[in-house]
Amino acid sequence: MDAQLGDRAVELLTALLKIDTTNPPGRERPAAELLARHLASAGVEPSVLESAPGRANVVARLKGTGERPPLLLTAHLDVVPADPSRWTHPPFAAEVHDGYLWGRGAIDMKNFAAMAVAVVERLAREKTPLRRDVIFAGVADEEAGCDYGSRWLVDQHPELVRAECALGEVGGFSLHLFGRTFYPIQVAQKGILWMKATARAEPGHGSMPDPRSAVAELSRAIARLSDEPLPWHRSEPTVRFLKALAAHLPAPVAALLPRLADPRVGRFLLRHAVRDPLQQRQFTALLSNTVSPTVLRAGSKINVIPGEATVELDGRTLPGSGPAELLRELRARLGPLVDVELLRSDDPVTSDPGHPLFAHLSRTITAHDPTGVPVPYIIPGFTDALAFAKLGTQFYGFAPVRFDPAHKIAFGRLYHGNDERIPVDGLRWGTTVLHDAVKGWCQ
Repeated sequence: MDAQLGDRAVELLTALLKIDTTNPPGRERPAAELLARHLASAGVEPSVLESAPGRANVVARLKGTGERPPLLLTAHLDVVPADPSRWTHPPFAAEVHDGYLWGRGAIDMKNFAAMAVAVVERLAREKTPLRRDVIFAGVADEEAGCDYGSRWLVDQHPELVRAECALGEVGGFSLHLFGRTFYPIQVAQKGILWMKATARAEPGHGSMPDPRSAVAELSRAIARLSDEPLPWHRSEPTVRFLKALAAHLPAPVAALLPRLADPRVGRFLLRHAVRDPLQQRQFTALLSNTVSPTVLRAGSKINVIPGEATVELDGRTLPGSGPAELLRELRARLGPLVDVELLRSDDPVTSDPGHPLFAHLSRTITAHDPTGVPVPYIIPGFTDALAFAKLGTQFYGFAPVRFDPAHKIAFGRLYHGNDERIPVDGLRWGTTVLHDAVKGWCQ
């Protein structure tokens, strides 16, 4: 592990975590300018580009010979809200406790911005000969759909971010299962279908309850949606991930995992064989299209039964599925008394696990952890890959960090959760891994 490089990443991440870029409203400019200053001091000329007042992106290019196409390192600079009253340590203080650096964005994903800039600085200062350009893009607005960040760059400045391949979130973290350590590398992500569902009925006086009111109808529809997952789908990226895990696990589990993708028995097996509630949720998200009710609205006065109730729905579609299929599944669950309006749609994104870069990333991981097993991974969320893929970029989630299995911290709970934090030594280790991966691919 390169201690100096790792310390630099910790220093950069500490500074980034102290900048509140909660989205909404975002205000990423101070974070973009901080990274721009550090890149410029290393001799890499950055551009800070505003898509709207305060919504800034920073892009810099470390030039190679151009013999091979560029590699893009990309991280979003915005973060989701954090309620300080529910955190053990303040979410924007960037304090170190128990070997972890705490703060909103420590995992999602200012950590990768710090790691990538530390790597680019090192390559620039050492004048490492490169056959590829290395592009860094610190972008705005990923947490709200990428409109002011990666989408805007792809639409308005494609020449600045066009690359054969990109590295970003989510992947490269250590996943401990049944005594083995896996390193998922993202090669696929689900699509987006954001919707609004509305129930309408006659308004009335609050003193006379109406079991067929809009609120009651919508409540029953949401309950039906939440009681049972949508139909199982056999998606190739999920099957590949399950088989890769199974190949390195003991016999009973190895036989079970691939069968989770079987629509005939998968749901039964998941319910009865996987006891951890978080793991059940994670597998369900990889085995079905999903819809989560997120924003409820109804009424404006306590003694009036409203005539309309709405819920905003966060839908996600598996590769091989699409908006029409999810809408059919959703309408069947909500029933005929609820109307569904489509607000936004983006297709799933897949990259080639057979690409030489995936093999290179796998070799780099095992060089630093010979007991670790890299596996191709599909994530249930979305990333800036949905924008960069429109330029033909092969996107791989690879932000390496190593967690101590003895601490029993679930990586999935840190995303958008309370007490987000990153192990300091794991960040140092990951920065060294990222450096070797980038240098080895670009030389």
